[in-house]
Amino acid sequence: MTEKKGRASVSFGEPPRIIGAASIVGSKEGDGPLGHLFDVIEPDPRFGKNTWEEAESELQLLTARKAMEKAGMNEEQIRYLFAGDLLAQGIATSYGIMELQIPLFGLYGACSTCGESLSLASMAVNAGCAECAMALTSSHFASAEKEFRFPLEYAGQRPLSTTWTVTGSGAFVLAAAGSSYAEGASVCITGITTGKVVDYGVKDSMHMGAAMAPAAADTIYRHLMDFGREAEEYDRIITGDLGSIGQTILKDLLRERAIELDGIHEDCGMLIYDPDSQDTHAGGSGCGCAAVVLASYILPKIMRKEWKRVLLVPTGALLSKVSFNEGKSIPGIAHGVVLECI
Repeated sequence: MTEKKGRASVSFGEPPRIIGAASIVGSKEGDGPLGHLFDVIEPDPRFGKNTWEEAESELQLLTARKAMEKAGMNEEQIRYLFAGDLLAQGIATSYGIMELQIPLFGLYGACSTCGESLSLASMAVNAGCAECAMALTSSHFASAEKEFRFPLEYAGQRPLSTTWTVTGSGAFVLAAAGSSYAEGASVCITGITTGKVVDYGVKDSMHMGAAMAPAAADTIYRHLMDFGREAEEYDRIITGDLGSIGQTILKDLLRERAIELDGIHEDCGMLIYDPDSQDTHAGGSGCGCAAVVLASYILPKIMRKEWKRVLLVPTGALLSKVSFNEGKSIPGIAHGVVLECI
């Protein structure tokens, strides 16, 4: 029986199954430690298109099609699509998946959008509103730099606290537990914890880890309280893109609440690049970061039963060009998704 837990969490009685997942990335991501795990590594950063924004749209479309192919499905079998990106008004998503003609919920949770889309898709499937749904997210280094910082031609100096926006997209097809589509699927979403906006007053847009770590700490703490669990009951607690500096802040904040993450915490932004050889400073970031690491690295480990229970916590910095230029601080948000092998 589906049950509300505390103020922010839901436990699914009949957990939705993940029946297909796909990851497509750019060449820099392909050169990183996880390069051998991605479905496709695209050498052309423009994906055959004329602009960076069109490139990201094409990236999303290709990834959605790849996930359906791996699930043995087509677009007519997907009831709803929950998707988002980093660009203004979600243009990478709306232009990218338009031709699929799947009913769309366009989302924006910054880099936490992977967690938001998976949460909403799993709720829709669990509630019987959809037999199958897809969660889809993307980011692109060049389109994000153009949107939030400077055109690439500016060649600005990047401080060591910065993260590198992942060029990548991850897609996940979810099916209801009792449906024929879910037969043989071993990974399910057993619960979610929805994050709230947390603002510690950080104003440095080159220090995303510091802006997002408080929200990650809040969501992890709330999740453990809502479910009545200890951190040690998870094989891994994996954040989205805090990077190396944000990881330190997260551990310090949770240590103040008597929660110790040493030995069980990983961060997708730290996993995807080699900071020494790839000059990515604090790590990776972007909507695509948690999504591609989940599809390529986390889910296979759960399927092989190397990990039995994982808490994935994609993290997002809720800034825009408008808010930054008006001198506003950068609030953060994080959403928790519990992944288990049945």
